Amino acid sequence: MLLVVLLLRKPGRALEAALREEQRDGRGELRQQLDSLSSAQAQRIDGFGARLTEFSTRTDQRLDVLREALTEDARKARSEGADLQQRFAETLGLRLAELTQRNEQRIGEMRATLETQLQKLQADNASKLEQMRATVDEKLQSTLNTRLDASFKLVSERLEAVQRGLGEMQQLAVGVGDLKRVLGNVKTRGTFGEVQLGALLEQVLTIEQYETNCITVPGSSERVEFAVKLPGTHADQPIRLPIDAKFPREDYERLMDAHDRADADGVAAAATALERQVRVEARRIRDKYLAPPHTTDFALLFLPTEGLYAEVLRRPGLFDGLQREFRVTLVGPTTLLALLNSLQMGFRTLAIEQRSSEVWQLLGAVKAEFGKFAGVLEKAHGQLDTVQNSIKAAGVRTRAIERQLKGVETLPGAEAQKLLGDDDGE
Repeated sequence: MLLVVLLLRKPGRALEAALREEQRDGRGELRQQLDSLSSAQAQRIDGFGARLTEFSTRTDQRLDVLREALTEDARKARSEGADLQQRFAETLGLRLAELTQRNEQRIGEMRATLETQLQKLQADNASKLEQMRATVDEKLQSTLNTRLDASFKLVSERLEAVQRGLGEMQQLAVGVGDLKRVLGNVKTRGTFGEVQLGALLEQVLTIEQYETNCITVPGSSERVEFAVKLPGTHADQPIRLPIDAKFPREDYERLMDAHDRADADGVAAAATALERQVRVEARRIRDKYLAPPHTTDFALLFLPTEGLYAEVLRRPGLFDGLQREFRVTLVGPTTLLALLNSLQMGFRTLAIEQRSSEVWQLLGAVKAEFGKFAGVLEKAHGQLDTVQNSIKAAGVRTRAIERQLKGVETLPGAEAQKLLGDDDGE
């Protein structure tokens, strides 16, 4: 304000001089201020440079310390990572070993269960087979014992008769003459052979295995003395084996008398007559009793004494000729007994085979049931695998959903129930 007043009071030069002087003073003062400001600024810059240098030094030191720490941490991290990796590998190996052991244990348990079931099944089958075998053996043994008891009884009775007869030789000599008179009757001779044949059949076979006085040719009235029933194609239609007893006593006695007299011509004539009579009887048996397939294609001609049977067999070609021409086979008491024993063994073998077929049918049924059981077991195994795969897939989806919801904040239980409508008060 003073400057303005002075400028207003002074005239032009004085005002100009004053302004110049004032400007010089102002410039000097400004220069001084600028110098002082520059000096202060230089000092500040120097101080800032010193602080910057000090800060850089401290920063380098800290960086060195940090670098060492990071290096140490990295080393420790690598060491810990290696340890963790090793422990993870060991843990994984243990888990794999444990899983393998569990699988082997489960497989062993399944194998043991299957073996136990198979053993039970085998034991059950064995017990059933043993029961069946015991039943068959019991029936066969009872039948055999019955027949053996009857045979032993018959043998004992005959031995007793022989023992009684040893003390009665005189009476036996008298009885021989009576027997000759009795055998002189044709009907009596036939009855004697028929009785002996029936005794042999009853001794070996059961009453169901042969027939007496039966018709073998359908539509015929001729009845054979005995016929053995053999198994046919149908159980109710057996095949019959005709057996007829013949006793040509006169021809046989003439042959024996000629032998006793050493009469060669008489022996030849009696032998020819005996052979002719045997051929006639064989032809009658063929014509009356053979009718295949209702009967066998051969029949048996039973000669009741071993001596007569031996004399007939001595005739050359007679035995084979009867079989070839008339399909008749000659048998004596011993031969017939052996043949009947063979047939009885065949009957027993057939019964055993029938039982064996039943056993095989039972085993076939058991095998079929076991196949069904194996199929059910495989189906259950497949269903278990399907359920296990479904559970694994659900676990994978659950983990995927959890990863998607990882950033979502979890609500408290009450708020979550209220939001989802699970509140008990609703």
